[in-house]
Amino acid sequence: QVQLVESGGGLVQAGGSLRLSCAASGRTFSRSAMGWFRQAPGKEREFVAAISWSGSSTYYGDSVKGRFTISRGNANTVYLQMNSLKPEETAVYYCAADGNSYGTGSSLYTGATYDYWGQGTQVTVSS
Repeated sequence: QVQLVESGGGLVQAGGSLRLSCAASGRTFSRSAMGWFRQAPGKEREFVAAISWSGSSTYYGDSVKGRFTISRGNANTVYLQMNSLKPEETAVYYCAADGNSYGTGSSLYTGATYDYWGQGTQVTVSS
């Protein structure tokens, strides 16, 4: 059974930083893209960042470019470094993994690309 488990969320003041981690188990994602999405109360799920299977390509939502960094540890671990956080970025952050191999490009911005999702970790940014 595939599981994705996020950690690292919490309460931070505006302008602060957090580092989210996602650990996958149950299969290898060494040839699969992984990503982060977020959903605030009453809002639709939003793409945050994605990284290709090799780690050589990264993708970011416009609102986080220059402040967030996605990276991979081993094949089944992905991180999201979030700097200069804003109150409007308060949301549940979800890790996602593509069940197919070698996904790249614009498809990674879409939630439908990802077959596996974590339960989410709450990030609260206070003003």
